[in-house]
Amino acid sequence: MRFRSIYLGVVLSGAAVGAAHAQLPYPSKPIRIVVAYAAGQGTDIATRYLADLMAKDLGQPIVVENKPGAGGNLGTEVTALAAPDGYTLTMGTNATHALNAFLYTKIPFEAARDFEPIGLVGTFPMIVAVNASAPYTSLPQLLETARGDPRSADIAMPSTTARLVVELLKERSGFPLFGVPYKGSGNAMTDVLGGQLPVVVDTPTALRSHLASGKVRAIAVTSEKASNLAPGVKTVAEQGYPGYEVIAWNALYAPRGTPAEVIGTLNAAMNKALARPETRQRLLELGFEPAGGAPGELADFAKAERTKWGPVIKNAGLKAD
Repeated sequence: MRFRSIYLGVVLSGAAVGAAHAQLPYPSKPIRIVVAYAAGQGTDIATRYLADLMAKDLGQPIVVENKPGAGGNLGTEVTALAAPDGYTLTMGTNATHALNAFLYTKIPFEAARDFEPIGLVGTFPMIVAVNASAPYTSLPQLLETARGDPRSADIAMPSTTARLVVELLKERSGFPLFGVPYKGSGNAMTDVLGGQLPVVVDTPTALRSHLASGKVRAIAVTSEKASNLAPGVKTVAEQGYPGYEVIAWNALYAPRGTPAEVIGTLNAAMNKALARPETRQRLLELGFEPAGGAPGELADFAKAERTKWGPVIKNAGLKAD
């Protein structure tokens, strides 16, 4: 009896320790955010900045892990398959959570089904830019040149969104445009700066230093209205294509099944960081219009984006594989 009492006491003690461990307040260990793009691209830069701010508020380190490939599908799948405990997140984009479902024949996750929305981080337009030695000073001039000699105006496309910009512009203008896909901004800019291609479509973040140095020149921005992220640059809409708009975005997601209280904690930390004036100013400098908001708002926004772009992609016959 004495042995059984001791044994029972040990079991109960162990169970109590296990229960206490299971009930540790979130977060009780480091968090990782998977970025499905190469280090140094706009999404990566913004994620690292936001992660540092959120880590201070949450009291745990947040590690950013880059897993590029397959237009963002590779890294996004990692989070879709992760344990729904709030310790693996992803910085989703308009590509991974809206466009890719229509561009790829097979995709290893379903954006609306396999993720819990946390919040919209920021939005940004794309910029059409040319090598400083290229003769183009406006979008109409570039398009006219392409009509006469299509291969003289090849366009570097380092992202899914860049491809959409080119394809939509080709559809709206009726002019032949040739886009050359790249895995990331670094390789694309190397070729544009080296003169192998005259034109690139990329984010304000990726182009910022090259525009400042004068090595490339912006000739159009893809927001419907003039953007603070591209001061003085005319929109595509202003240059002959009313209603033209392609906006990219970043948003935090967790795996499906992540507890609501965990999502709430992460959303609060994100919104707190985005509400700081210095954060908003810094994100603008990095090339992002800060957003924020509730998880439900992100779910509605992403759904609207899929509804908007799905038919465009299908009608244009676009495929990424």
